[in-house]
Amino acid sequence: MKRYVKLVNFEFNRIAKVYAVLLGIILTSQIIGVMITANGYLKKADKAMNEDMMSKAEFLQMYGQMDFHNIAYSIWFIGPIALSVAAVAFYIFLIWYRDWFGKNTFAYRLLTLPTARLNVFFAKLTTIVLMTFGFIAFQFIIYPIESTVMKWMVPKDFRIDLTFHELTQQMLDLGLLYPTEPMLFLLHYGIGIIAVTILFTVILFERSFRWKGIIFGVIYSAVAGIVIFLPLILQEFLLNGYFYPSELIRLSMLAGVIVLAGSIALSGYLLNKKIRI
Repeated sequence: MKRYVKLVNFEFNRIAKVYAVLLGIILTSQIIGVMITANGYLKKADKAMNEDMMSKAEFLQMYGQMDFHNIAYSIWFIGPIALSVAAVAFYIFLIWYRDWFGKNTFAYRLLTLPTARLNVFFAKLTTIVLMTFGFIAFQFIIYPIESTVMKWMVPKDFRIDLTFHELTQQMLDLGLLYPTEPMLFLLHYGIGIIAVTILFTVILFERSFRWKGIIFGVIYSAVAGIVIFLPLILQEFLLNGYFYPSELIRLSMLAGVIVLAGSIALSGYLLNKKIRI
């Protein structure tokens, strides 16, 4: 356990500086987005009431009060979130391949450490999970700051204050990344973890068998996908809605656990028996 924790610490430290920069980009970009959007709304209100001689009530009836939706749909807010998702997706591959393609063949030293090779797999998986949940937690932390900046700039009569929970409930895109229901959260990110283990297994196939490994990896991905969606396929096309929704959820979860366990077992086999350095 101690060696696994050391490996996680080592893996996370390798990305820590870039990760900190990404968090800084998220904070800076989103606060700039708050300021630009709020300033644009206030300029519109000022022009309408001072130049077009509209009353406050007429302006609010025509344009409505400002809320965080105005900001959340801007590139300043969504952009850094998309960048974070892309960074995690890219790092799923980089976390393995840089060990082979760096200045030195670091993979050799990593795989000859006095610990089970599967700990290397778990450490890399844990790092990806920590990065993902770190981004999620950071967004929760900075939202009150961003909301406060909006309150400072926009008078109370011209704004609607939303909690982060209310915002994610009303925005489908954010709701997918930040599910408010515990079961949905577990489902979304459980599927994400399973997908990462499948990709890790595909990478290890490629590292073990090179070009043939890519073919093996594609086949394995297809089989894993079929197993995961098998309960839904049976329910829809063969059993004509035989299962109750709760039963279907349990079967889907069981299929996910089977794929997760299969990916871990197969990755352990490849790491111990087939990997090429």
